[in-house]
Amino acid sequence: MEEIFMREALRLAQKAKKKGEVPIGAVVVLNGKIVGRGFNLRTKKQMATAHAEMRAIDGACKKLHSWRLPGAELYVTLEPCPMCMGAALNARISRIFFGAYEQKGRSLTAELADANLLNHRVEVTGGVLQEECAEVLSSFFSEMRAREKSRRT
Repeated sequence: MEEIFMREALRLAQKAKKKGEVPIGAVVVLNGKIVGRGFNLRTKKQMATAHAEMRAIDGACKKLHSWRLPGAELYVTLEPCPMCMGAALNARISRIFFGAYEQKGRSLTAELADANLLNHRVEVTGGVLQEECAEVLSSFFSEMRAREKSRRT
C-alpha cells in the first residue's frame, strides 16, 4: 500500500518538475483514501511555505473541515524539512512515509518525530521507493546545471 501512495506523490513531483519547481510531491491519506495532494510551488507563488507537504496538509484540512488529522498518513518524495514536520505534528498526522533522504541539509526528521512536541509523536518510515524518488530530484538538478552551463557559454 505504501508504494501505491508514494507513486501518486511521484506523479505530483513530476507536475512540479514540469513547472520548473523542485520536484517534490506529497499526499495525505486517511482510511486508505487520498484526502490531500500537493507539490512544490515555491518559485511560482514566491512563498517560502509552498512546500508539497504544506499544500497536501492544507488540502486535507480543508476537505475534512478540521485542522486535526488524527489517523492520517503523509507520503512525500523527500524527507520533510523542519517546517513541514512541524505542520505534520500540529495536524496530529499519525505516520509519515518519505522516499529520498535529504542529502544537503539536516532535516531533523527523526528528532522532531520523537520529541513529543505538542504532546504528539509521529511514526516515520524513510526510503519508500527511495531510488525512484532520488532519481527525480537528481535528474532535475542535473538538467538545471546543464541549462545554466549552456547559458554561460
